Amino acid sequence: MDDRGRRLREIAWVFLRLGTTAFGGPAAHIALMEDEVVRRRKWLPREKFLDLLGATNLIPGPNSTELAIHLGYQRAGWLGLVVAGASFIVPAMVIVGALAWLYVRFGKLPQADAILYGIKPVVIAIVLQAIVGLLRIAVRSISLAIVGLLGAALLAAGVHELVVLLVAGLITLAVETVRGNVRPRAGAIALFSTGSAAATAAPAVGLVPLFLFFLKVGAVLFGSGYVLLAFLRADLVQRWGWLTERQLLDAVAVGQVTPGPVFTTATFIGYVLAGFSGALVATLGIFLPAFLFVAISGPLVPRLRASPAFGAILDGVNVGSLALMSVVTFQLGRAAIVDLATTGLAAASALLLLRLRVNSAWLVLGGGLAGLVLRLL
Repeated sequence: MDDRGRRLREIAWVFLRLGTTAFGGPAAHIALMEDEVVRRRKWLPREKFLDLLGATNLIPGPNSTELAIHLGYQRAGWLGLVVAGASFIVPAMVIVGALAWLYVRFGKLPQADAILYGIKPVVIAIVLQAIVGLLRIAVRSISLAIVGLLGAALLAAGVHELVVLLVAGLITLAVETVRGNVRPRAGAIALFSTGSAAATAAPAVGLVPLFLFFLKVGAVLFGSGYVLLAFLRADLVQRWGWLTERQLLDAVAVGQVTPGPVFTTATFIGYVLAGFSGALVATLGIFLPAFLFVAISGPLVPRLRASPAFGAILDGVNVGSLALMSVVTFQLGRAAIVDLATTGLAAASALLLLRLRVNSAWLVLGGGLAGLVLRLL
C-alpha cells in the first residue's frame, strides 16, 4: 500500500469512528479531534491545529465539520479533504435518518435520556482536557490572556460569537502594532455576511427547493445550533409552513443528542418533508458549502500565519475560540454534572484521560453504558 492510500484509509477510519461516537456538540467534537490527531496520532502540532480551528471560526457553516475537512486536507491533500468530511458526516446522517424513519412511522422519538445521562459528564471531562492543552499553546503572553478573558466575559454577556472572535483578533492586531511587531498597511479583511435573501412566495416542498434552502443555510449561517433553530424557524415554520413548531423542535433535538455534526438536523427535516431522497438532498445542501469554503481557505492558512498582521489576528481569534469553548463547556457542565454519580463519571474520565491516556471514544461508549446501568438501578 502506498503512503497516500494508507493515509486516506487512516483518515476514513478516524472520522468514521468520530462520526459514530462524537456526542456533545462542536466543542466536544473539537476536543475529540485534538485527542485523536494531535495527542495520539501526531498528524500535526497543536499550533497548527489551533490555526485551523481559528480559520473555521471565520467562515460560515458547521465548525467541527469544517475542522475535520481541514484536517483531512492537511493529512492527504484534496482527496483527504473529501474523505475526512464525508466520513464524519455519513455515520451521523445514517443515525439521524433512522431516527427520522422511526419518528414518521411511530410519531415519536425513542428515549435516549439514560444513555445521555452517562455520556454528558464524560464529554465535559474530554473537552476540559483539550482546552487545557490548547490554552498552553494559545496563551503565549499576558495580553493574549487578557483578550481571552475579555472574550469569555463578552460571550457570557450574550454577545454574538462572531463579534467576539473579530474583536479578539482586532485587539490583538492593535496590541502587536503598538509593540512594533506589525507594520500598519492599507488593506481590507473580507468578512462573510450573515444576511440572506428572503423568499417572496412559499414554494412546493420538492427536492430542488429543499436543496436550495439548505444550501443557503450552509452558506450563510454562523453560530451554534440555537442560531440554526432560529434560522430554520423563520423560513420553514413561519414563512412557508413546511413544518410545525413541534416538528422543528424534535428535529433540532435529534441533531443535538445524536453523535456527529449538529447540522444533521437537515437530514431529519429532509426525511420528514420528502422521505429518503429529501434526507439526502437536504444533507448535501447544508454541508456542501463547508467543503467549498475549506477548499478555498485551507491553502491560505499558512500564508496568513506567515503575515505578521494576519498572524496577530489569528492569535486573537485562536484565544477567542478557546474562550468560546470554555464558556460553552461551563454552560453544558452545569446541565451535565447534576449529582454524585455524574460527578464521579466526570472525575473518573478525567483521571483515565490524564493518567492512562484511554481513547476518548471508548470513554464515551463507557459513559453511555454506565448511564444505562445507573438509570436501571
